[in-house]
Amino acid sequence: MTEMVYGAGAARVSEPVLPRWWRTIDKWTLCCIFMLVGIGLLLGFAASPPLATRNGLEPFHYVLRQGFFAGIAMVVMIITSMMSPTIVRRLAVLGFVASFAALAMLPAFGTDFGKGAIRWYSLGFASVQPSEFLKPLFVVTAAWFMAASFEIGGPPGRLYSFLMAIIIVVLLAFQPDFGQAALVLFSWSVMYFVAGAPMLLLIGLGGVVVLAGGFAYQNSEHFARRIDGFLNPEIDPTTQLGYATNAIREGGFFGVGLGEGQVKWSLPDAHTDFIIAVAAEEYGLVCVLAIIALYTIVVVRSILRLMRERDPFVRLAGTGLACGFGVQAMINMGVAVRLLPAKGMTLPFVSYGGSSLIAGGIAIGMLLAFTRVRPQGEIADAFGRRH
Repeated sequence: MTEMVYGAGAARVSEPVLPRWWRTIDKWTLCCIFMLVGIGLLLGFAASPPLATRNGLEPFHYVLRQGFFAGIAMVVMIITSMMSPTIVRRLAVLGFVASFAALAMLPAFGTDFGKGAIRWYSLGFASVQPSEFLKPLFVVTAAWFMAASFEIGGPPGRLYSFLMAIIIVVLLAFQPDFGQAALVLFSWSVMYFVAGAPMLLLIGLGGVVVLAGGFAYQNSEHFARRIDGFLNPEIDPTTQLGYATNAIREGGFFGVGLGEGQVKWSLPDAHTDFIIAVAAEEYGLVCVLAIIALYTIVVVRSILRLMRERDPFVRLAGTGLACGFGVQAMINMGVAVRLLPAKGMTLPFVSYGGSSLIAGGIAIGMLLAFTRVRPQGEIADAFGRRH
């Protein structure tokens, strides 16, 4: 009966794992991610030596660490992309519980490394930022709850996922980390919209966010300082935004040349939050547009493949992961060109940071697993369009 309704799948039962993975994976997305990692290492060679010099380390200390974490991230991404959606969901739920517990215990055991926000656990040889891992794992867990609500007699999954999102946002706001909180809420809103949320409800949620922002502005010096700096028409040239703005202006269309940029010597976060300023100064607008194109290809191709997916869980989880990935890149670059207030958010796969790279590998690995071509995996199957 199932084959009569949905059509028989073209599964190759005896096909080995690797050939089957390569045949079904989105190769364009995979190539774009590897190119982003390569660009990140290239920019790391330009941006990180000044920081290493200031800290009394070997010139390429941070580049080597980035290469090490990037290698782990790529292995994790490929292994995760080979899993079935069911296995991905089960592991994501377990990982979400662990990362949520780690996030909740940050006020007691975490550290701020002098940056004013308790976001990390210090392990001595490295640091871990739980919120980076929590984001993709929350998306998959929330998608599971939402998909369960479509079943007859199923739980109120959308309500449960909303309560989860609010609790996470509150925990992140207390760090404070308003950028990650906004990204979690955005990802949930996108999934809720795809799940059929009424527009009036989403508009009401937007109003609540605006009110919460006003409350945070009145009661959080950290939040107010960043908003005031963003609204101020005059840019202090000695701030990170001032350095980044000047570097982007100096870069022009083709840049000042490899190794000729100066912003890396004065910008403390040149290798992390403001890595795009280094790219703009040394390689110009051409390099920035190429980076934007890579992120766009990943998001657009993933969404197009998910539009053919008939499994509600896969469709919701994949959409949340793809949109969260794209918006994080947009926020990072928007801050650098002063379109958005400073957020302290990395550029996925390009910025330095072990937690960011490995968590990104997990997120894209799950996205690749969800967008793989599977037998009976498209909406068209339900209408008998495939033969």
